[in-house]
Amino acid sequence: MPAAEKLHEECGVFGVWAPERDVARITYFALRALQHRGQESAGIAVGDGRSVLVRKDLGLVTQVFSDADLTAMSGKVACGHCRYGTAGARGWEAAQPHLSTINDVIIALAHNGTLVNFDVLRRELIEMGIPFRSNTDSEVAAKLIGYFTQRSGRLRTGIAHTMRMLEGGYAMVLVRENALYAFRDPHGIRPLVLGHLGDDGWVVASETCALDIAGAKFVREIEPGEIIRVSDDGLRSERGCQLGCRAECIFEHVYFSRPDSMKDGSSFYLMRNNMGRRLAQETPVEADLVISVPDSGTPAAEGFAQELGIPFGTGLIKNRYVARTFIQPTQELRQMGVRLKLNALPDVVRGKRLVMVDDSIVRGTTSRQIVRMLKEAGATEVHVRSASPMVAWPCFYGIDTGSQDQLIAAKMTLEEIRAHIEADSVGFLSIEGLLACVPGGDAHGYCKACFTGEYPVEIPRSYWGDRFLAEYEPKNLAPASETSRMPLKDAKDFLDNDSKGAAPLNRPTRKDQDG
Repeated sequence: MPAAEKLHEECGVFGVWAPERDVARITYFALRALQHRGQESAGIAVGDGRSVLVRKDLGLVTQVFSDADLTAMSGKVACGHCRYGTAGARGWEAAQPHLSTINDVIIALAHNGTLVNFDVLRRELIEMGIPFRSNTDSEVAAKLIGYFTQRSGRLRTGIAHTMRMLEGGYAMVLVRENALYAFRDPHGIRPLVLGHLGDDGWVVASETCALDIAGAKFVREIEPGEIIRVSDDGLRSERGCQLGCRAECIFEHVYFSRPDSMKDGSSFYLMRNNMGRRLAQETPVEADLVISVPDSGTPAAEGFAQELGIPFGTGLIKNRYVARTFIQPTQELRQMGVRLKLNALPDVVRGKRLVMVDDSIVRGTTSRQIVRMLKEAGATEVHVRSASPMVAWPCFYGIDTGSQDQLIAAKMTLEEIRAHIEADSVGFLSIEGLLACVPGGDAHGYCKACFTGEYPVEIPRSYWGDRFLAEYEPKNLAPASETSRMPLKDAKDFLDNDSKGAAPLNRPTRKDQDG
């Protein structure tokens, strides 16, 4: 099957501290609310005050856990994870939460994002004799936390030192037998929110929709660079690392987050509806009917139709039971491509000039198949509109666009894209239009690298060297931190001294981190 048209984020994470509640079952339902963020594997870790138990496997949340599994996982603290792999190996070993030990303490780590310097760190840890069971950046983070914790004697110090070594986008949730930890990258690229559950319970999650299903009340976002710890002593917060320029992933607003999740007092549904309205203002067209590519394109399509006064209708039916599966289609079915998931309604589209609105156009393959399908069903014209700007640059912070040659906007002009997808016209929302529809606009601080090639976290040349087309050169907006450039042994001395208030030291940097 060709590469999926949609962008996929790495995963969703959830954590809960609630000693008097069924934390495994709460986590299970929260992961079901976050299932859209990752459908490759799922896992839950529970701490019962003495140890940590992990259950994880490939498949959807409902495939991995039975009622008996959840009943057997009693405890006071838990974290959960659903994964769509982007960095490192795929398979059972890559499923999370990742289990690790620090002396006699068991920890389980759930990670959303991608670490751009994980390969360098992994190599150094291996040279120190630290074993690995997978090739994931999540295991690197867990082993690095163990490395620093063993030398500092304090898990929060181990986490803080690790945060100063990591480069990339991440939101992580960690449990030990008697405590919950949550921490976020210094740029805030990957999302993480905090909620209050009852009198003394706390939850953290990738999105507010997971708080809703857990019965928790939204409190605030976990701040970039912040570490949250919840235990019998209550909730404590501390700064884990120095803040960087704020650069929240703007594709959370375009596509990733569930429409009913909230951000800065507004639902993602309303933002996407406004994107559709703005798209209609920027790329109007005469048509008889506006339809969406369900389900992610629907809010924008509704806004597009409302703005131009064109009827909105259902022209495509989605098979909602086609998800990731271990049963592969036959070659004959595979050639049917998009028809496995979508089918046109001839009675609705026949004889109509259509506007087909999607949340984004990434690779173009699916868009072309849908246009053909609609015209075969009798549509006289199909005008394609994208509620996001042109995606022309790969993401390195947790989205599966690792190579620029996969992106249609990097290789074709607007007219070439129109001809390639066989549409009567094509239009994209402008970057300025998108920013006008999200909280705070450009002043808020969003990562727009997939549109502009301006990367808020330095991408080592060793990491991206073969991932750009020849005529493209990325722009790093900020250099990697001083500590992340240091060899681990030098960084350990620096961080130990720095935590005691010592002045910064001049230390050698890794040659393969430069550039």
